Amino acid sequence: MPLIRQPRDVLRPFVQQLWASDPSDAPPGARSGSGREAVLPSVSTQLVIRLAEQPLRIFRHRDDLGGYTVSTAVIGGPRLAPYLKDVSRPVPTVGAALRPGVAGLLIGAPADTFVGRHLPLEDVWGAAPVAALRAALWEAGTAARRLAIFEAALVARLPKITGLDPLVARALAGFDAGAPVGPVVAQSGYSHRAFTKRFAGAVGLKPKTCARLLRFGRALGPLAKGANAAGSAPSLADLAACQGYADQAHFAREFRAFSGLTPGGYRRLAPPFARHVAL
Repeated sequence: MPLIRQPRDVLRPFVQQLWASDPSDAPPGARSGSGREAVLPSVSTQLVIRLAEQPLRIFRHRDDLGGYTVSTAVIGGPRLAPYLKDVSRPVPTVGAALRPGVAGLLIGAPADTFVGRHLPLEDVWGAAPVAALRAALWEAGTAARRLAIFEAALVARLPKITGLDPLVARALAGFDAGAPVGPVVAQSGYSHRAFTKRFAGAVGLKPKTCARLLRFGRALGPLAKGANAAGSAPSLADLAACQGYADQAHFAREFRAFSGLTPGGYRRLAPPFARHVAL
């Protein structure tokens, strides 16, 4: 199990969580039998640093046997579809999930640069700083020490940040709570076009797309957990209604569009981490 924790207070407006994993700590039989994993979409941007020389390998589709490599330090942007990655040779890894709307500020590039893409972190931060950070993380030895070093590297970038646009912050909070796009735009006092331009400039996604993806994320938790304390799982119809879908069919269409799976098929797989589905 990876070490997962919240960042220190100064980073919390920008970072959802930090994590570090080491395959030497995994119990026997914990790896995926196929060596590939589907990672489901999210509105957040991920910073991931692999501490061995094997770069991240991604497959274009299920029949792609070779795939392509990105880097040992990767920016993974928001996306609307799952991607397949190679997990056949797990390596020590450190990462951070960034809050929507701040990736461009913290990383130092326009937000839409990352949407639907994996990019080498060196392309933005420079090869020498990334190499020095990877070396320091490797020498730290333990997951806790690695997280402390990685966190300090992120904090060091904060003086360059002016802060998250309050309009975008309010909109994200509304969408995450299930508010429709129309009322959120109306409350902003902006025209729909002006609001969309300002929101997409910060988040990289249009408001409606972001709201749909956040709703999909809220549905993942109950499905991944399966049965509740009473020993039964919520029905798909109840879950669809709870999350604001028009009906169960609408829920199924949206879920398949974002994950490539049906809600029932995903629930039967019961992945231990909601967005990581072993193939």
